[in-house]
Amino acid sequence: MNKFIQRELAPVIKTQQSKFPVLAITGPRQSGKTTLLKELFGDYKYLSLENPDTRAFASEDPVGFLNQYNSQVIFDEVQRVPSLFSYIQARVDESGQMGQFILSGSQNFHLLTSITQTLAGRVALFKLLPLDFKELNSNEMLENDHLSAAFKGFYPAIFDRDINPVVFYANYVQTYLEKDVTELLNIRDMRQFRTFLSLCAGRAGQLLNISALANECDIAQPTAKAWLSILESSYIIFRLQPYHQNFNKRLVKTPKLYFYDTGLLCHLLGVRSADELAGNRLKGNIFENMVLAEYQKKNQHLYLHQEYFFWQDSSGHEVDMLMKNSNGFDVYEVKATQTVTSALFKELDRFAGLVSPEEVNKTLIYGGSENQQRSNYRVLSWKDIND
Repeated sequence: MNKFIQRELAPVIKTQQSKFPVLAITGPRQSGKTTLLKELFGDYKYLSLENPDTRAFASEDPVGFLNQYNSQVIFDEVQRVPSLFSYIQARVDESGQMGQFILSGSQNFHLLTSITQTLAGRVALFKLLPLDFKELNSNEMLENDHLSAAFKGFYPAIFDRDINPVVFYANYVQTYLEKDVTELLNIRDMRQFRTFLSLCAGRAGQLLNISALANECDIAQPTAKAWLSILESSYIIFRLQPYHQNFNKRLVKTPKLYFYDTGLLCHLLGVRSADELAGNRLKGNIFENMVLAEYQKKNQHLYLHQEYFFWQDSSGHEVDMLMKNSNGFDVYEVKATQTVTSALFKELDRFAGLVSPEEVNKTLIYGGSENQQRSNYRVLSWKDIND
């Protein structure tokens, strides 16, 4: 196909080009960072520091390197030469030029560490995640049913090159995920890490119990924490934090675990087709994961800077997602069913009663295709949550 998909983040990045001397874009491997930057900044010189000769020049003679590439240049995989960041800082402080350097990298742990240590206040930081629903809808590429969409996943290569998701994710885990992890952490037994990944997948949409996760994988708790941290900084997983305000109830204070991409999640769960997913006991969790990941993508791609939470008390009553606003709350219930019944609004109503008299905007996101504006609720099809 090889069709360029217009990314929602593109105009956001261009808006900040005249406001910051350095722009930096992070995100998981294969999310389309390099393609986007080349499309956006076609007049900039592009250099990848994965290239051994380029990397050697930048490492051995950073002054000479930046004398040659001093302005309107993209440094891809810039985390490969961490010493370069201090020299970049000096150059932008001296020149005062906006949009002088564009930085990108796929080992986000090292990239973000270098940025926060040397370029704070000088850089606009963006996160490019896998394709969101609106990007796919705009190109008529979004699947018609949520099972097929969740199974296929949202990495651009799957759509651009028509790659079978089973083939793509098998290679993704081996080529990118394991490569990054072994470079960042001293993992002696890769099979154990794969087990850890699969155990995380089995807990998607659930409260994260690190101690139980470590015990089941037969690793120490600090090791489990370190592995989770790397998966987070690589934009493989994210943790949704609980909302802590006390409404005279004992509240859960443990985060929930989710994956940024449900195609990868399905692969780690051993699901090899959308038909298999239809019969999987975790299909409700996977649907919830897909919806919540979509809000994470929308938040980053539109530069909204919103904070999302879930709410749950000790009796198990919960709302899947909430946002605090100036007047009260926006709360969301996520259900894979295609049939809307009054029972689906029960937890939303319970929460509204608990926080009364604060205003609560209640939304049900479900697996069907029709939207409804009811008197007290908004019913939203999964396909329309990013419109």
